Amino acid sequence: MQTEYRLQRPESLFVEDDAGVVTVTLNRPEIHNAFDEVLIKDLHALFRAMAGRGDVRVLVLTGAGTSFSAGGDLNWMKRAAEHTEHDNFEDAMRFSNMMDALYSLPMTTIAKVNGAAMGGGFGLCTCCDVAVASENASFALSEVRLGIIPGVISPYVIQAIGVREAHRWFQTGERIGAAEAQRIGIVHEVCPQDELDAAVDNMVGEILKSGPDAVRASKALLREIAGRELDDTTRRETAQRIAQQRASSEGREGLSAFLEKRKPNWISR
Repeated sequence: MQTEYRLQRPESLFVEDDAGVVTVTLNRPEIHNAFDEVLIKDLHALFRAMAGRGDVRVLVLTGAGTSFSAGGDLNWMKRAAEHTEHDNFEDAMRFSNMMDALYSLPMTTIAKVNGAAMGGGFGLCTCCDVAVASENASFALSEVRLGIIPGVISPYVIQAIGVREAHRWFQTGERIGAAEAQRIGIVHEVCPQDELDAAVDNMVGEILKSGPDAVRASKALLREIAGRELDDTTRRETAQRIAQQRASSEGREGLSAFLEKRKPNWISR
């Protein structure tokens, strides 16, 4: 079903709810789903609203037409070039806040990359937990070709591909094909264009087999533990987290279902 949200320019975002799965489609195909200050504001508002949706288990992000997102709208970037450094900082922080709102969502997020993902579009992809791309997809950190840098998106991109790979792609601005994107860690899976819907549906189905609370707790665990020193504090914290989940009603149901050779009560399809 189509759900209405309070957006400044609702025609630029198509949001569909379907039994715990929300699909958000960037809907500016005539400019390859490039974003400006209005779309950034609307995406931020939408992601903040989604953060409070306990009924949503998966959010899929994609683009209308032949592109995922070309990054910044040229008219928006032209306006930014005429601003002061402080104005540009404020503008960049609004973009950063939107990216963080996507990255911080408690439910699983999937980038459904149907075409080109350039600059900030590349960043949106790496903010998601999982990325599935068509063979037609391509990626580039093209900012350097315009005399700027991939500043706001850099933490998410580096986390996805690592420092060594980032050294090349940050400085060359080269196009990255889908197969290479999978090799270096931008995307998890690549498929033919006409199989993209099915591949994402399959990924969603795999996630829905898992306990909803366990999935959210696992995502929170990743954010808290990744990169931390393996010391006594970390070991005790991870032990406490699994103890809490084992003792929860969902943990007890999952174990009982396994032993009784039946589906747990969170699987409805």
